[in-house]
Amino acid sequence: MSDPALPRRPTLDLQSFTPARVALGRSGASLPTKALLDFTLDHARARDAVHAAFDTPRLIADLDALGVAATEVRSRAVDRSDYLRRPDLGRQLDPGSAQRLARSISAPCQLAVVIGDGLSAAAVHSHAAIVVRRLLPLLAEGDAVAVRHVVVASGARVALGDEIGAILGARMVVMLIGERPGLSAPDSLGAYLTFAPRPGRTDAERNCVSNIHHAGLSHEEAAFKIAWLVREGLAREITGVALKDESADRAPRQIGTSSPG
Repeated sequence: MSDPALPRRPTLDLQSFTPARVALGRSGASLPTKALLDFTLDHARARDAVHAAFDTPRLIADLDALGVAATEVRSRAVDRSDYLRRPDLGRQLDPGSAQRLARSISAPCQLAVVIGDGLSAAAVHSHAAIVVRRLLPLLAEGDAVAVRHVVVASGARVALGDEIGAILGARMVVMLIGERPGLSAPDSLGAYLTFAPRPGRTDAERNCVSNIHHAGLSHEEAAFKIAWLVREGLAREITGVALKDESADRAPRQIGTSSPG
């Protein structure tokens, strides 16, 4: 007995399932003009996102409106060109910032949140304050996790959070940072969680919640995952490959059908 034939679907149907460039068609041996122009526009948007200026006063004002006082720091990268050519400088605090953080310490803390521009300041401007707004109530539930420090970092790479967390004496650091822009998402935010942060931690020792943007992971879903990983990471005293994201096993109570933000 033969298997029933699968229904035939036009290749163009694939476009309704993904923002990826599929079923673009052709004009002779080339792409159609519209597909080429769309590619050129998205490429320009991705380049613009990489080079966009980080508006730290705006972000600090957004956080202040949430009742969150933030400390501003910067890495050793002196400008955007330096940041792009020397990734190592984005992983180290400049001396003045390190001293300013050290003076702000009153006691060790459970959790520090660092917000860095990364490779897309546009992602941070669009999503970081909203994720923080969704995250704080989740951390305050039950056995509350205290966020004693919020830091806004310019010229930041992910590992900059390790030095910041170590100076602040944080048991865990959450780094919200602009991800490398793609042709379908120039404004994607990522969250990286590291238990017992200190310089020299590897990416295998972090958990990542990625693709936070309007066409990807919603702010509510991202906040729920981050809160779950924070609690589990603190309880088990681990992050990274040893801590699997099992948050899907618990339906987030605050996730509904409303639009992000």
